[in-house]
Amino acid sequence: MSANHVVPLRVYFAVFITLLVMTGVTTWVAYIDLGVFNPVMALVIATFKAVLVILFFMHVKYSSKLTWLVVSAAFFFLGIMLTLTMSDYLSRAWPMQ
Repeated sequence: MSANHVVPLRVYFAVFITLLVMTGVTTWVAYIDLGVFNPVMALVIATFKAVLVILFFMHVKYSSKLTWLVVSAAFFFLGIMLTLTMSDYLSRAWPMQ
């Protein structure tokens, strides 16, 4: 087990700066008209930021394989949920018969 793993502070600062930059990118993309892909871009950026937080601030990167399995299963089901949600959202503009 890697309970004694010490992460250097520069890694935390780099992740923090990356999260701040990605927050700025999220704000910047919100002002660009991408049509139906605005929510998709917002979800992609949010997922990237969530992965950074999970890997570094929740120490999953240095955890056991069981922890990786649980986190991977959670992201798999999140992907299913987002796929179903986006398919509903994108199909709402289809004409009713």
